[in-house]
Amino acid sequence: MNNINWQYLLFLMVVLFLTNGCKKNIEDSDLFTPAGTVADIDNNNYNAIKIGTQTWMVENLKTTRYCNGDPIPNITDLTEWHQLTTGGFCTYNNTTNTETINTYGRLYNWYAVNDSRGLCPTLWHVASSMEWETLSDYVGKDAGAKLKDTQGWLNGGNGTNISGFSALPGGFCYGGFQGVGEYAYWWSSDGPNPILQYDSDLFGLNRYYIFDEAGYSVRCIKN
Repeated sequence: MNNINWQYLLFLMVVLFLTNGCKKNIEDSDLFTPAGTVADIDNNNYNAIKIGTQTWMVENLKTTRYCNGDPIPNITDLTEWHQLTTGGFCTYNNTTNTETINTYGRLYNWYAVNDSRGLCPTLWHVASSMEWETLSDYVGKDAGAKLKDTQGWLNGGNGTNISGFSALPGGFCYGGFQGVGEYAYWWSSDGPNPILQYDSDLFGLNRYYIFDEAGYSVRCIKN
């Protein structure tokens, strides 16, 4: 091989080394940056983080009022809950424990999520299914593990949380309260199709059709 070919080969090796060396290793580095805090209409404060091009609340929503100040009914009777055709919220097992509510947030039915008065603070909104997919795509392989908190999940389902998203299993309300410690569901804004991330399955986010009267968590994303 002549000198020109050797020089070209050496040039390619240097370019490949520099290119690969500059790539962000998402397995070994954080995917997020802090983005301050935001308050809801009840003056609950939430930490915010930027993941890729998106800015998310770190905690599940826990407001008891719509953005215009109107109260969202707190429904504690399960029969009444399943007969609702208007917005409502509940807490898992109807708890009033502040620490539990701060950890897992509140559960909302689809009517509350879809109400024109809005649940999220000004300049924020309930995340759409496409926005959830964008999050999952950016986080990449084993998104489930990277989005989950490092504690709080049963059956070996804890994650690495290198995304900073801190997903916790707040359970749900449908036919009774179920799944705390095992399941985390969030409504999407474009229909009663919540995103699911669950116990020891660390593979990612899945989309399911569910009934309007079910109670699930809400995560807000910045406009």
